[in-house]
Amino acid sequence: MTARGNGSSDRKQPEQKQRGPVVLRREYRNESSTTDQRLLDSRGPSDWVHTDPWRVLRIQAEFVEGFGMLAELPRAVTVFGSARTSRDHPEYAQGQELGAALAEAGFAVITGGGPGVMEAANKGCSEAGGLSVGLGIELPFEQGLNDWVDVGINFRYFFARKTMFVKYSQAFVCLPGGFGTLDELFEALTLVQTKKVTKFPVVLLGSEYWSGLYDWIAGTVHENGKVGDKDLSLLHVTDDVDDAVKIVQEAWRAWEEAH
Repeated sequence: MTARGNGSSDRKQPEQKQRGPVVLRREYRNESSTTDQRLLDSRGPSDWVHTDPWRVLRIQAEFVEGFGMLAELPRAVTVFGSARTSRDHPEYAQGQELGAALAEAGFAVITGGGPGVMEAANKGCSEAGGLSVGLGIELPFEQGLNDWVDVGINFRYFFARKTMFVKYSQAFVCLPGGFGTLDELFEALTLVQTKKVTKFPVVLLGSEYWSGLYDWIAGTVHENGKVGDKDLSLLHVTDDVDDAVKIVQEAWRAWEEAH
């Protein structure tokens, strides 16, 4: 009787070695040591800490630390803006006013934890008695968390940090900023557009700075059919801090009613 369903019944199975869930066959099974041996042997080069498998563990650790620290965070708003804004600039004063207004409205304030507008928002929130949060990032030039952060964590990886901004915020408010602010702005818009997050307003505070960008989106991107009418409504441009907070509050109430 001929065996069916297994065309290789007479074929000799290759020699193999099991390394946890990994199967090594043929010449790839020849290893000079075991996983336990490599773990317990302190000698040898340290290059392994820079390999991708080890990076996966560091990435995992960043998510665990972030989720653990922020899990009990009250409702919060992330404020973005330039780290280059000086303390005597009107945008710094506006950031501080915004941080205070959000705290008084019952929101924690999350920033990137750096200087400039981020420091201003953290300061305004902290002085108003709110919870001031900073999510820093490792950069080639040292920056560190500003002095007005009550709860802070530094990340190695941008994508882990970005997840925390979105997961634990009910809204983004963007003051004038550079590439980092634009990056976060368009990522938020993409997530809302694709319904990865819902009831998530994005407010652009400072019409003189943001109107050129908005006009280009409305007049070029929209006119060429690259975004729809509903997509334009995702952006709110204002000069008024109270108006920005009102938009955030209305979105929060709408979210609560939906849940």
